[in-house]
Amino acid sequence: MSDSANVIDQSTPSIARVYDYLLGGKDNYEVDRAVGDHFKLNLPGSVAIAFTNRQALTRAVREMAGAGLTQFLDFGSGLPTADNVHQVAQRVNPDAKVVYIDNDPIVLAHGRALLATDANTTVIHADVRDSTEIREHPEVARLIDFGKPIGVIFSAILHHLNDDEDPQAVVRYWAEQIPAGSSVFISHFRSGDNAETIEAESKLQSTFGRGRWRTDAEIEALFGELVLQEPGVVAAARWRQSGPADGAAPQIGSADRDLSVWEELIVAAIADKR
Repeated sequence: MSDSANVIDQSTPSIARVYDYLLGGKDNYEVDRAVGDHFKLNLPGSVAIAFTNRQALTRAVREMAGAGLTQFLDFGSGLPTADNVHQVAQRVNPDAKVVYIDNDPIVLAHGRALLATDANTTVIHADVRDSTEIREHPEVARLIDFGKPIGVIFSAILHHLNDDEDPQAVVRYWAEQIPAGSSVFISHFRSGDNAETIEAESKLQSTFGRGRWRTDAEIEALFGELVLQEPGVVAAARWRQSGPADGAAPQIGSADRDLSVWEELIVAAIADKR
């Protein structure tokens, strides 16, 4: 890997660091906080979206591990936070193996520090669009056995691929690589055809040149021929939520905002390869 891949640009906002800021993390810079503050002040439900997505991811990993999956690929993993994928999976199976993939060098730096003593977990610097490069990466080869079922995670990453980058083809590639018995988790911004989603999409596009809110039908299409588990594609806040939330999201800070509107703007689902 070239040295340039490890350079952290503090002058340009990063999706991973903005997300970290919305979750209350400290691994971000002023330029990231400026973008995050725009969402907090003008689209305050963004904080609830970040938290409900993280909670849905935790439930997804717990369920996949509980169903017997012992190896995971986490695309667009973001910065370490509470209840990371390997921690959730290893509570179910201490030998669970996880490969985190992200294209932000700060994720690589923090991930390596976190995982220095965990031989079953690694983080690699790669772009989710570079499927073949990831598939052939030596760390993936070291930890992941493609002859055995795998949990593939696309948590809040595919909506950062524009239509011309063909996110459906990304999912299809990995669906073809994994054997029967594997599962794919996707969470994704859902279009509400309202001012909130239009404003949020506009802000992401103007800041990062990417960010696409999709309809239920478009999100379901991402799964291709994989078989959706019940209840299908639903709001992340309600997905597999049979009891109290896994940690409460902070108040959104505006009494005239209806939190339920925001909770509908990110959805989640798991599908299986049979």
